[in-house]
Amino acid sequence: MRGTATRVASPAQWPGEPRRRATIRDVALRAEVSLGTVSNVLNRPELVAPETRQRVLDAISDTGFVRSSAAHQLRAGKSRSIGVVILDVANPFFTELVRGIEHTMVEHGYALVLCSTDESASREQRYLRMLEEHRVEGVLATPAERDLTPFVALAERGVTKVLLDRPAPAGRLCAVTVDDARGGELAAAHLFGLGHRRIAFVNGPATIRQCADRRRGARRAARRAGLDAGDAIWEVLVPSLTAEQGEAASARVLEREPRPTAVMCANDLLALGVLKGVVARGLRVPEDLALIGYDDVAFSSMLSPALTSVRQPKFELGATAAGLLLEELSGSPHEHRQVVFAPELEVRASTTGAGRPVGQSAPPSAAAPSG
Repeated sequence: MRGTATRVASPAQWPGEPRRRATIRDVALRAEVSLGTVSNVLNRPELVAPETRQRVLDAISDTGFVRSSAAHQLRAGKSRSIGVVILDVANPFFTELVRGIEHTMVEHGYALVLCSTDESASREQRYLRMLEEHRVEGVLATPAERDLTPFVALAERGVTKVLLDRPAPAGRLCAVTVDDARGGELAAAHLFGLGHRRIAFVNGPATIRQCADRRRGARRAARRAGLDAGDAIWEVLVPSLTAEQGEAASARVLEREPRPTAVMCANDLLALGVLKGVVARGLRVPEDLALIGYDDVAFSSMLSPALTSVRQPKFELGATAAGLLLEELSGSPHEHRQVVFAPELEVRASTTGAGRPVGQSAPPSAAAPSG
């Protein structure tokens, strides 16, 4: 009842006391109402008279009170948070992908918990366990390995799950991905169309699905060009998809006899490293060695020479995955489905040379999508 509580100053105003976080009790004292009334304003405001509700809201503003989301989530059984598990937070591809997720989820009142596995399956497992312990409502993830058992099991325990940049078992999970085999084919076909017959392919671990698919597409391009894939494409494997690994791989490429005339890379970070290593040894791109990347991240067009790359719709990939997750979280009838985006080839000076019109070096069929 009003008048039974003692009016107090905001915690920030107490003289001689260190600043502390305001509590629901501070709000009740300030508004001269019961703790139950404050709780109703926070959780069931329609039960409180407008005048009293406004007085409590004013007290919340005056004291700087912020409700405990953790306590509220414990009572409600929902966290309003989403786990996002990616391979490498330092990779600009994932930065743009996460932006697409965030744009969609924040509009619906969700917070993101971002986890970077560094392509480690054991680290991935720790993150999945942690996210489940924190009662996230859903998980969006790019798996570090081919085995999807942990993700299927997570979904079976009630955690809504959508795979990012990775196909899912039919009917078990939703997934949003890009046709990486087609992307690898576009990259290799472009180089073969320019007349290259010895291509080094700097690629990551075969346990990463994207790396395996890009390799498969490149070999398919060789066969379609009437070449022996084993002779035309020499695979240089690296343990991780970083610029440092690309630079190290460049030394192996240049020591090869006969030396390849072109290099395609599993992502743009590897291509950046290869470019650095090649230039440091006094060679020119593309005059001495043509170079092509994958992902078409923001810096690709800013390099010198500008990097030819296979473009993926990164932002759209994340936004679409988030939309599928929201659809499933809504509780409405839902069927698991997969959305597959088509990659595109962005031709720049690193393969054609700065003096040639962009896109005119390769036959039109080299960059046209397959039927």
